[in-house]
Amino acid sequence: MTGPKTSFMHMLKNSFADFKRNKVRTFLTSLGIMVGVMSVVLLIALGLGLKNYLEEQFESLGANLIMIMPGSGFGGGGGGFSGPAGLIGGAEFDERDLESLKRIREIEYVVPLYLESALIESDDTEFFGYIEGINEEGFVLMNLEPLEGEVFDKGDVSSQAKVVVLGNKVAEELFGNPEDGVRKTIRMKNQRFKVIGVLEKKGDPEMDSSAFIPYKTTYGSMNPDKTFFSIYLGVKNDDDVAGVKQEAEETLLKRYDEDSFSVIEQSELLETVNQIFSVLNGVLLAIGSISLFVGGIGIMNIMYATVTERTKEIGIRRAIGATQKDILLQFLSESLILSVLGGLAGLLSATGIVLIIRIFFPASINLVAVLVSFFVSSAIGIIFGVFPAKRASKLSPIEAIRYE
Repeated sequence: MTGPKTSFMHMLKNSFADFKRNKVRTFLTSLGIMVGVMSVVLLIALGLGLKNYLEEQFESLGANLIMIMPGSGFGGGGGGFSGPAGLIGGAEFDERDLESLKRIREIEYVVPLYLESALIESDDTEFFGYIEGINEEGFVLMNLEPLEGEVFDKGDVSSQAKVVVLGNKVAEELFGNPEDGVRKTIRMKNQRFKVIGVLEKKGDPEMDSSAFIPYKTTYGSMNPDKTFFSIYLGVKNDDDVAGVKQEAEETLLKRYDEDSFSVIEQSELLETVNQIFSVLNGVLLAIGSISLFVGGIGIMNIMYATVTERTKEIGIRRAIGATQKDILLQFLSESLILSVLGGLAGLLSATGIVLIIRIFFPASINLVAVLVSFFVSSAIGIIFGVFPAKRASKLSPIEAIRYE
C-alpha cells in the first residue's frame, strides 16, 4: 500500500519523465508563462526605476526647497528646476518680488530663474539647449558643483557680466572633452559669453543641457521686461518649510491674484510623483498580466493536445487500476509544474535583465511583483490545466485503449 508521499513522488517522477520525452513541447508550453512573468517583473522594475530616478533628482535639491511658479500648477522636469515653462499666463515675477521674499527671516536663499531654450554655439559646433539666468546662490541651492573652472559670484551678477557656466552635456557637445570648454567663448542669442566653468554631470538631462548666466545679464534683448519664469526659496530648517510657504503666499498676494501663482513644497511634488507611479504601476501590472493570461491559454491548448496524444496511455493506466482522481491529479500536476518552471525561468530572466539595466538606470525589483507573478503563474497552471485534466480523467478505459 502506498502512502500520499509515495504517490506524490511517483506522480512527479512520471511528469518529469514525460517532459524529458518531449523537451521541445515542454519548453514551448512553459515559454508563454516565462514571457508573462518576465514582462510583469520587468515592467514594474522599469516603472520603479523611473520613480527612483525622479526621487533622486528631488532629493539632490534638498527637502527644504520651495518653488514659486506662475499659474495654478507646475511644469518643467528634472526635479522642478529646468524644462520649458509648460504654463500659460500667470504672474510675471520681478526684482520687487525678490526683495519682498528676502525679508522672510527663515529663508536662506532666494534664487530667481529666467529660462529660455536657445541655440548655443562654439566656433565650429552648435547645440540646442537652455539658457538659465540665476544668481550666485542658485549653484548652492541646486547642488551644482564645478568640474572645471568656477561659478560666477555676486559681483558678476550685479555687473551683468558676460560670463557663463556650462552644464556638462553642453560642454561635451561643444568641445568634446567638457573640461576643455573653460576659458573658451560661446555665442547665445547673438551675444558672446566667456566660459568660466563647467559643471559636474548632474544626471538631469535638462540641467546638463543648460548654460547658466547671471540673471541680470539677461536684462536687455533677452529679457527686456526683467521678469522671471519662477523663484526658488531655500529654507534654513526643514521644520520652517510650512511656515515659509504661508508667508511667501501672503507676501505675493499683496501684488498678485491667488490663482496667478503657486507656492509648492518639495514634499508636495514627491507626493504627486508617488501618486502618479502608483497608478502607472497598476497599469503596467495589468499589461503584463495579459501576457500571463495568454501563457495560460497556451498551457491549456498544449495539455489538450497531450491528452489526445496520450489517450492510449490513459486507457492502459485506467485498466490496471488508476482512478479518475489519479488521472486528474497527474495532468493537473503536469500543468502546475510547467507553470512553476516557466515562472522561475521568467523570474531569473527578468532578474538578469534588471541587473544589466541597473548599470545605466535605477531599475528595481519589486518583491510584491515577484511573489504575485510567481503565484499567479502557479494558479494559471492549475486553472487552465483543469479542463484538459478533467477530459483525460473521464475517458472510458476501453475506448481509450482502442484509440488510434
